[in-house]
Amino acid sequence: MESQADATAPTELGPMPASLATQYPDAAEQLSAYARSLATEGVVRGLIGPREIPRIWHRHIANCAAIEPLIPSGAALVDIGSGAGLPGLVLAIVRSDLAVRLVEPLLRRTTYLNETVAALGLSDRVQVLRGRAQDFAGQFHADVVTARAVSALAELVQWSWPLVAATGALIAMKGDTANAEVEDARPVFERLGIANSQVQVVPCASTTGTATAVVIGPRHAPR
Repeated sequence: MESQADATAPTELGPMPASLATQYPDAAEQLSAYARSLATEGVVRGLIGPREIPRIWHRHIANCAAIEPLIPSGAALVDIGSGAGLPGLVLAIVRSDLAVRLVEPLLRRTTYLNETVAALGLSDRVQVLRGRAQDFAGQFHADVVTARAVSALAELVQWSWPLVAATGALIAMKGDTANAEVEDARPVFERLGIANSQVQVVPCASTTGTATAVVIGPRHAPR
């Protein structure tokens, strides 16, 4: 039975937070179009739950945009396990200087991503690739590899590290588990030659809250 709280919970997308529009004025139109797409086609296609609709702006879009200050200018970025485009598509929208590859293994998700990239006019610098991160090892390298809600950090590093360029970094979006996942992944770091000094847990302030990123890199630690 649906609780009274569930019955009265908001079910609409709502307007873009003013703070987000102020921070990214040139991207506001595309962000709004993407948010509407998530709230409609994203729900219909099972890419996002209907209960997430009122939280799309705060929990998803603003949360993903929070890590963009960590990304260097003109970077080539690969977002693995991109799903509905979080965070890779958000980063492509708010940072017009980025060249982005969205890597996703499921056909229904890549179909949505291709349609959305085209609708947003981003096809010139956003490419959708169907597959797992492991499938593309050795095919290309990225200045930044991102991931959100893909897997535990210990697994994620093994899959994504081969895609990181020599001077590049992995940015894994994590929540309250960030520090614990870093500790669990220490044996993997050691096996891959990742020094403790290359791993940072970074709180990222967003326009509507905070996000936590585990930043691993550069791939080749300074001597």
